[in-house]
Amino acid sequence: MENKKSKENNQDQTQKLKVNFEEVMENGGIEIFFSGKNVAQQIIKKVKPHILQEISELSIGNEKQRTKNLIIEGDNLKTMATLYQYHGKVDLILTDPPYNTGSKDFRYNDKWDEDPNDEELGDYVNSDDNSCHTKWMKFMLPRLQMMKKMLKPNGVLAICIDERELFRLGMMLNEIFGEKNRLAIINWQKAYAPKSTKKKKNKDNSESRKVLSSATEYVLVYSKRIEDTYVGKLKQTEKQKSRFTNKDNDPKGLWRSTTSLVSHFKVKNPSKIGMYAIQNPFSGELYYPFKENRWRFVKSSMKPLLEEWDLEYEEKNLNDNCVSGLILKGFDLNNLKNPEKDPIFQQAKEKVQKRYQKGLNGKQPWPRLIYLKKGFGKIQFKLYFSEVQEGVSPLTWWDYEDCENLLELGSMSWHHQVSGHNQRGTKELKNRVGSENNFIGIKPLELFKRIVQLWCPPNGLTLDPFAGSGTTGEVILQLNKEEKINNDQERQFILIEQGNPNNKDNYCQTLLQKRLQAVITGQWADNKKHETLEGGFRFLSLGKKINSEILLKMNREEIINLIVASNLDSFQKNLVGLELIKKNNYCYLIAKNSNQEGIYLIWNEIEKNNNFNEEIYNQCIKESYEAGLKNIYHVYAKLCLCQIEGVIFYQIPDNILLDFGFEIGKEF
Repeated sequence: MENKKSKENNQDQTQKLKVNFEEVMENGGIEIFFSGKNVAQQIIKKVKPHILQEISELSIGNEKQRTKNLIIEGDNLKTMATLYQYHGKVDLILTDPPYNTGSKDFRYNDKWDEDPNDEELGDYVNSDDNSCHTKWMKFMLPRLQMMKKMLKPNGVLAICIDERELFRLGMMLNEIFGEKNRLAIINWQKAYAPKSTKKKKNKDNSESRKVLSSATEYVLVYSKRIEDTYVGKLKQTEKQKSRFTNKDNDPKGLWRSTTSLVSHFKVKNPSKIGMYAIQNPFSGELYYPFKENRWRFVKSSMKPLLEEWDLEYEEKNLNDNCVSGLILKGFDLNNLKNPEKDPIFQQAKEKVQKRYQKGLNGKQPWPRLIYLKKGFGKIQFKLYFSEVQEGVSPLTWWDYEDCENLLELGSMSWHHQVSGHNQRGTKELKNRVGSENNFIGIKPLELFKRIVQLWCPPNGLTLDPFAGSGTTGEVILQLNKEEKINNDQERQFILIEQGNPNNKDNYCQTLLQKRLQAVITGQWADNKKHETLEGGFRFLSLGKKINSEILLKMNREEIINLIVASNLDSFQKNLVGLELIKKNNYCYLIAKNSNQEGIYLIWNEIEKNNNFNEEIYNQCIKESYEAGLKNIYHVYAKLCLCQIEGVIFYQIPDNILLDFGFEIGKEF
């Protein structure tokens, strides 16, 4: 018997190694290892759902507004486990976790290795703790796993970090999401003035000094499934719109000149097809795309654009190591050094100057291709506001708000002028809630706004598990107003923040809630007049773990959510592929499994009869027939008062608690 058992164990181990090897190979053959990783990976399976209690005096808005958004005070791992009805429903997770700076960023309780439901917060992890990186990874790993679970199949995670844990976080995300699903590494400018570098004492009493002042931080962006990922556009700001004018009274509306006539992409083994000269009819000079760039249009497309100035062009070989150029038709190449001698150029110059003057007087708009500096500058292209007013696509480098061309998202850098900076984030928060607190590392609204615009569609749901001061919530409310989104298409948010209960610092209430209340009501701490942001939220507090007493007091909708949630990761073959049935005319049928068998809930109001009997069984038969299901009945009820073939009974609350991993009979 022992040999047989040993053989089975060896087979199990071999199978696990094989599965693990296959997962590693999917991630490029690389897997990150650290002390306690195996324990951290199992934590997510041990976290139990808790009850959520509303604090009505901290909730804002009417009933409809409150149902759209949630602020939850409590541990984010337990809270995400409790939000089982939102698993697989979140479009974007945007969050700013602790950075592990050694300055009271996060706590770690060693008891969590065995029981993640332990209520103690643990001690702060200091920078001189030799295990500080390991503890941070053990703290983050189950939360990253839970975040992935919360996302839709095409959902996106955007997570802030600095250089201290950048590489370790990136490796964990590569392993959890797969490197192929990495969308971007955003490098944003958190500060624009360098700080003086200070000497610091090492453990051996020697001095160390930072050579460079840190001015940037990062946002790592991963998709759950990159093939189907939503990518939006960055909405035009008023500042961007102000750059559009209409000097020539163009009937197509506001426009501005753009360098999009030149391709700025460097490619391997570039063809010379886009490298050619163009003769300026105002000056007679030859223009080339500078450095290693190319004209965006081939000559067959460029020639008609040039001729919109009522001119004719032809191709001529200029012996300039480029392909033949576009020259005024009939122009003598011997006059290139002094084009004023050439009669063809003189005629062309007279024509274009008249046309230019007509544009200035608003009598005839200039063509799409224009010449700057009254005709004697660079060749550029008209970009109409109507073409980009719905938004612009992100570039890999944002040095100013001047982006209209789509580049591949990979590594991108955002200048502080477009992403904001930490000083701005701190000022934004103080204006809203006052300056009695010493705020550090507050993310600017502009940074989060751009991320939401890119990866959360209208009617999308954004989750922030480390909500801090509530920047994510304010951004969602702002965008809903700025984009004039209909009520049924508004973006929604869930914000989770624990604060510091040990120090009686519940800043989820005193800071986050206060900030969102200020922007919704327009009553800021700076006492200035501000516009209101329409919206509201429910303020919930994470309570005790769900137990039999609490479960028996739940209403029907809450019980349905629990049944579905308890079977999301169920190993019961009977309930694989659970799908809710939302028809209102069914008394008991709530769902079906992948075998087309019905799931029935006998649960009305608490004081009513919630037991399964023959009369209810007959009604279940009718509902099964109407839904086209098999004659197998999975019945949830408080008691079963009849034994009938084909009925599989699940007792409330015991079976639901067991499915969540609770041990019946023990203190919950």
